[in-house]
Amino acid sequence: MNIFVGLITGAAASMGLGGGFVLLVYLSIFTNTPQDLAQGINLLFFLPIALLSLIIHIKNKLIDLKLVGKYLILGLPCAAVGSFVAGIIDVEILRKLFAAFLLYIGISQLFSGDKKSEFTDKSKPDNE
Repeated sequence: MNIFVGLITGAAASMGLGGGFVLLVYLSIFTNTPQDLAQGINLLFFLPIALLSLIIHIKNKLIDLKLVGKYLILGLPCAAVGSFVAGIIDVEILRKLFAAFLLYIGISQLFSGDKKSEFTDKSKPDNE
């Protein structure tokens, strides 16, 4: 089962489709790994996959570096604060916060409708 989850997680993560989410849910629910430890394992797993995917995406010109810079301005300090809070908060509270976040994301996706992304290629017809 671990190998299967590793394959699914790696494939999803390399496409930017939330492979870390799959691994985190698997570790915390199916292997009973404590939430804080599962998050640490997930982050370590993410690094080599993200690096490989980043190299390929840059090679294929699929990254807007200006946009990345805009997100990093607040993303990095917020990640530092989040990591600090995750380290001091009770594991059960962290687990419940993660569950609430997943529920919120799931419900918002369920009711969001079929919206076009601002990044959709305008040069292609909709029926392609």
